[in-house]
Amino acid sequence: MAVSSFSCPRVFSGSSSSHSSSFECRSDPDFSGSARLETPKISARAVVMVSFSGVSSMIFRFPPNFVRQLSTKARRNCSNIGVAQIVAASWSNNAASGSSTSAAAASGSAAASAVPAPAAPVEMTTGDEMAVVDGLNNVQMKALADLKKEASFLSSDGSLTIHAGERLGRGIVTDAITTPVVNTSAYFFKKTAELIDFKEKRHASFEYGRYGNPTTVVAEEKISALEGAESTVIMASGMCASVVMLMALVPEGGHIITTTDCYRKTRIFIETVLPKMGIKATVIDPADMAGLESALNNNDVTLFFTESPTNPFLRCVDIKLVTELCHRKGAIVCIDGTFATPLNQKALSLGADLVLHSATKYIGGHNDVLAGCISGSEKLVTQIRNLHHVFGGALNPNAAYLIIRGMKTLHLRVQQQNSTAMRMAEILEAHPKVKHVYYPGLTSHPEHHIAKKQMTGFGGVVSFEVDGDLMTTSKFIDSLKIPYIAPSFGGCESIVDQPAIMSYWDLSQPERLKYGIADNLVRFSFGVEDFEDLKADILQALGTI
Repeated sequence: MAVSSFSCPRVFSGSSSSHSSSFECRSDPDFSGSARLETPKISARAVVMVSFSGVSSMIFRFPPNFVRQLSTKARRNCSNIGVAQIVAASWSNNAASGSSTSAAAASGSAAASAVPAPAAPVEMTTGDEMAVVDGLNNVQMKALADLKKEASFLSSDGSLTIHAGERLGRGIVTDAITTPVVNTSAYFFKKTAELIDFKEKRHASFEYGRYGNPTTVVAEEKISALEGAESTVIMASGMCASVVMLMALVPEGGHIITTTDCYRKTRIFIETVLPKMGIKATVIDPADMAGLESALNNNDVTLFFTESPTNPFLRCVDIKLVTELCHRKGAIVCIDGTFATPLNQKALSLGADLVLHSATKYIGGHNDVLAGCISGSEKLVTQIRNLHHVFGGALNPNAAYLIIRGMKTLHLRVQQQNSTAMRMAEILEAHPKVKHVYYPGLTSHPEHHIAKKQMTGFGGVVSFEVDGDLMTTSKFIDSLKIPYIAPSFGGCESIVDQPAIMSYWDLSQPERLKYGIADNLVRFSFGVEDFEDLKADILQALGTI
């Protein structure tokens, strides 16, 4: 910005108060004298330092509405950010005088030569973030190092789902309430020296889109806060997270333990892909602690990996006991808590080393995004993250935004889904056309005593067997009016499926029964619709068979 002549102790009349629409300008302090430099305190609300041609630099105090108008133009000059506000210099008593001196020197040089010279970059701290302002041509954004401050004022999971990763600071400087989407495939370095600093770990950067993104980091921080984890890595899907975790932690020729009831694609990977690397698996019943001890004693086990609750029978493992047994033998414990959610179950606090989620389900919660995440210690998550950077299953930042947005209502949705599922499980268990109900909240469930001690809610999915064959069960499902027939769960919309057809249709009936999948099995994921509407719909559908 250059002005041929400028002389105004006051551009517009009126107060410079934040309640006024006027703005002030004044000359900066006289740095030419021999008196000791006193660094003035200036509000960081809306201040810009500008170098003018032929005059000393001026400091403008802009009203909020002016800043917002200027912000539209600023977006064109901002690198690596989706949405940004113009932010500018703030001098504080503890700021290095070098910035002020450099600015003064630049200004003095400009005045002497009558050639415009930009002010040296100066830093401004705004809450938990810092912006480096380079004249009016560039705004480089960087986060302060510590974005993991103790959220002492957030006492509940409900508050954490809304504010964690955002309210205390994020790596994007903006006064927007919502986190901006940073659509970029790479991050630039101003000079080769800065690149070398990055390579030698003196400068922070994501470098490349596959290695990280500011929007994605907010989602990871939010999940870490909910799980009480040191670190979280988020990926393109839950299956991607499972595969990368197994590949990163289990060595060639290693041994893992898993359970009989689990997501079919996880089983396929364990049974068909891991053996190619010499990795063996022992499969036990979720309640078979004697079998677990035997497998640990007779093999060099690296990892115990299971869901809790499991899919589709909602079996529960005693996470605390399993962890104690595994840790005695040096085995890592990873719990897939997708069916539980971070609100109903805290696997890490129960002793598990890692907790995995298909964030596609409850965490995203709107049936509109695919994602997976793994949370745990910095050491283990870093191992997984490093391989993730090689495999490249990066989450798109737009998907990360949907995860962030979805999590803000997670506690409200899960409360409703817990309540609806519990009440419907009790109704279904008493219905004459239902043979059996699988739900950990029921006293009839084989691991109810375990679920009761390690879960605060039992989730929104109920599996049950109707009194009939394959076609009778299909007729019941087709008679439902509210739920969609689809393979997912955990969203706002109710979803129903018949596993024998949806997930195991490629197997014969005897092969399906080996996994406990009967033709009359139904998996019902309750959404957030009104309980009475869902109840009436299910009862009328049962009435048709």
